[in-house]
Amino acid sequence: MKSKFWLSTALIGTLTVFAAAPAAAYTGEVKTGSGSYTTVMPPAALPISSSPYITENVKGPLPTSQWWSSLAWDSYSEAQYPHPLAVKHEEQGMRIYNPGPNLTNDKSVIDGTLPAEGDFIAGHSGAKTFPDARTDGFSDWFVNAHYENNEHAMNIRYGHGSPYLFFTYSGGGPSLNFASPPEIWYGNENSSVLGITAGKSHYALFAPSGSTWEGTGTSQLLSDLNGKTYFSIAVLPDNQPQTLEKYQQYAYSHIVDTEISWTYDEQTSEIHTTFKYVTEPKEGTRRGTLFAMYPHQWKHSSDAKLPYEYRSVRGTMKTGEGSKFSTSMTYTGILPYLPANESHTSDQMLNYVEEAAGELYIGAAETYSAGKQLGKLASLIPIAEQSGKMEAETYFRGELKTRLEDWLTSSEETGSLNMSQLFYYDRNWSTLIGYPAGYGSDTELNDHHIHYGYFVKAAAEMVRHDPSWGNDERFGPMVELLIRDMANPDKSDNQFPFLRHFDVFAGHSWSSGTARHGSGNYSGASGESMNAWSSIILWGEATGNSTLRDLGIYLYTTEMNAIKEYWFDQGGTNFPEDFTPAGAATIWGGKTEGDSTLYSSNPLEVQAVNWLPITGSSLYLTHSPALAEQHYKELLQSQEDMDSSAWPDLLYMYRAIAAPKNALSGFDQQAPLFIPEPGNSKAAAYAWISALESLGNQDESITANTTFYAVFDKNEQKSYVVYNMSDEVITVSFSDGTTLLAKPKDFTIKKSS
Repeated sequence: MKSKFWLSTALIGTLTVFAAAPAAAYTGEVKTGSGSYTTVMPPAALPISSSPYITENVKGPLPTSQWWSSLAWDSYSEAQYPHPLAVKHEEQGMRIYNPGPNLTNDKSVIDGTLPAEGDFIAGHSGAKTFPDARTDGFSDWFVNAHYENNEHAMNIRYGHGSPYLFFTYSGGGPSLNFASPPEIWYGNENSSVLGITAGKSHYALFAPSGSTWEGTGTSQLLSDLNGKTYFSIAVLPDNQPQTLEKYQQYAYSHIVDTEISWTYDEQTSEIHTTFKYVTEPKEGTRRGTLFAMYPHQWKHSSDAKLPYEYRSVRGTMKTGEGSKFSTSMTYTGILPYLPANESHTSDQMLNYVEEAAGELYIGAAETYSAGKQLGKLASLIPIAEQSGKMEAETYFRGELKTRLEDWLTSSEETGSLNMSQLFYYDRNWSTLIGYPAGYGSDTELNDHHIHYGYFVKAAAEMVRHDPSWGNDERFGPMVELLIRDMANPDKSDNQFPFLRHFDVFAGHSWSSGTARHGSGNYSGASGESMNAWSSIILWGEATGNSTLRDLGIYLYTTEMNAIKEYWFDQGGTNFPEDFTPAGAATIWGGKTEGDSTLYSSNPLEVQAVNWLPITGSSLYLTHSPALAEQHYKELLQSQEDMDSSAWPDLLYMYRAIAAPKNALSGFDQQAPLFIPEPGNSKAAAYAWISALESLGNQDESITANTTFYAVFDKNEQKSYVVYNMSDEVITVSFSDGTTLLAKPKDFTIKKSS
């Protein structure tokens, strides 16, 4: 079944396009197939800021949940971390800092946050202060900030991975203010270019040719820019003149746009991503730039590297030059759920299914809790199906359908506005907000991908059983609105911003819609981000929409590699030796925190929030059993009685990666005594543990030319597993030469000899 994705401009257009659907039952209802949303804010909803700090140059949907988002939400900004730099917009101008030589850490935190003083402030010679700093434009990983005070203006372009800050002035020139006079080691007051050291950091200042400087030897440097308007600053990896001269080659090639693109090669199961810079020469003809890559980028790029490196809280950044660079990453496959084994018909499993069927799945309080409830039901349906518990399966499926369709419809049966369990479209922020909201998903637009990913996963399960449910005439358009809100791939869409929560350069998602934190934006639930991206894969494959499937695979594969680097440090190259937690708990723009999240300091919970929900999309967790064993031992040291901890079901599921028999034994003993994590069930935990005990862990080195696949390895016996979502038999080829014929709508498993 082929479902249209409402991406084309002709289809999505504006809200008036949707209004051409059947007449709304109340003023403000927008019908989309059988579903609907509202443009009328629900009566009990909390107000959202109505005045983003933008200039008239910003057109179309404004991104939120990015590393720079506080610039749009506040009159200036909180600290931002476009590594290798850190910056903050203030009344006097942009505070600039180089975290690399100033990184510190203790056993639980790697800290590169911007201190109050920074290295210096870049301001304006004609204005001591500005009333605000506003977003003046943005591209895929760059942003423009604009300051204006009467005829005095300053515009700054900057972004991830760039050692440069590009300035444009009117009504004056740069005024650089230091706490104490910087050391000048290259050039002098008669030079257009200066090399300076402030604190532990080295910078180059590039004024137009013929420019001079005032204030050398003092704590303020001024330049009139020789009557020109352009200027740039570069943070340098050292204070060698030849290094500065290399950076000078690109200092006048200002970056004016950044563009991300990706392709999925199904035959090789690889995602190829290209990062492109569009530059404008201010002097000479040279185009291109110097750029710094994060570990998850340079480890997957064959492009030439330069000898210059920067330290960062994410690890070593390596540099390149030119107008683009590319990465290639392997999509290792997911499964919609795990294949059945003999445990599915055991009395134990049947009892767990019955126990779950005895629960009441009443309307949850807000979108996050509701989403977890939907995710739980979606995972229980196939388990009941595999176990032959048809009555329980029918119950779970009926509850899923009722809860999900209620949320996807904004009107009551009487035609009046729903008072709760509905979605509201806010034109000001170009977003879809579920009410009741939770954890700031309304007032700060936090975590939409985390909340809505569960809804999309539930919708994919609905389509697996009933393909027509995802048609344009039924609930497909509403589900795809949720996808467009959290991860819209179309920059021409005038209803939602591009990839709201995903940072294409950092390689992972951010949680905060506003980024109003001194440590920058944060991501503290990487497992739920992966759940969101896998839900898009599931939906795309279930509805025959390759655009969405490929989007999900790009997001999933990229974030998986970021998780391995920055949460798990799987290669052992990014965490200091004395950083002792089992892994990162929360990634901030300016730091890595290992022992707490915003919501808990319990050792198991702060780690498990980066595993859950553990499903057929979580097999990437099994890629390093040695790391899982290390994590388990470190957790034991930090919390003596793990059985009495919250979420023991998740602990045993994770334990199964390194020691499945031990996990199964512990789970059998403790299951009668605990209540599972709210989005999990004992049936799902038992299915995961018994699957790993039976099949082993995923062998990520073997890929296949299909979407839903995994190769498991147990004591060197391999199990080639494929789930075929289509109605026809397909031939699947694996990268080691193995082939199999996959039957429709089911699993096919082939064992190695």
